[in-house]
Amino acid sequence: MDHLPSEKCIIALGPWLDSAAGAYVLAWEQSCLDALTADIFGFNAMQIGLPQINALSANRMPNKWLADTHVDLASGTRLAVAIAHDLAELPFASQSLDLVVLPHVLEFSREPHQVLREVERVLRPEGRLIICGFNSASLWGARQMAGRLSGSAFLPRDGEFISMPRLKDWLELLNMEVDQGYFGCYAPPCRTEKWLERFAFMEKIGQRWWPYLGAVYVVHAIKRVKGMHLIGPAWRRPVASSARAVPATNKAHKKK
Repeated sequence: MDHLPSEKCIIALGPWLDSAAGAYVLAWEQSCLDALTADIFGFNAMQIGLPQINALSANRMPNKWLADTHVDLASGTRLAVAIAHDLAELPFASQSLDLVVLPHVLEFSREPHQVLREVERVLRPEGRLIICGFNSASLWGARQMAGRLSGSAFLPRDGEFISMPRLKDWLELLNMEVDQGYFGCYAPPCRTEKWLERFAFMEKIGQRWWPYLGAVYVVHAIKRVKGMHLIGPAWRRPVASSARAVPATNKAHKKK
């Protein structure tokens, strides 16, 4: 099957995630996503792309989907798969989802702005959006830039790092308010597990002394709708002119 150019880029990220550096990134992102999604409530949640990350594993919504342009049975995902011809045209109704997670989708998309616009369309008011991305302002970002010039990129060559300020600007234009942002993976861009373990001490040091220079980030945003007001409780209740029978339940229970 022929894949879209943008899909070929993100598919290239899959094998990279099987490397030592990929496992390092996955472990941190999985921990962060589990903590973020565990307390987001609603009915419908969706992860877009990259089934190598189980972004919704800790979320308790009854309906959870993985939107992707193809089905890879070997990925082992437990989510229902929604096939999309293009991730910029999602097969969901407007304002129908409570949570959307984009793990490394924007930086490998031909039209990241359109993907974000489509996500904004399908999110309900006050719906949540979580984005994972590689940080351009990091040692990994510098290594990727140097690798493009030398022909030995550390990450898939076609990925386009998006800085946190730039991403915030995009979200602001769509009335998406950034609620929280997290940075992680402060070790240098090493290819082997041995060297990554040697630099494990940099996690705590990085979080304290240069927190915005982590190799990856996770952003949590909320869809705001201008002019929408939450309705409070009705303090004055009309008095009934006569007593009314109120059914206690609408379900019939069988006696044991």
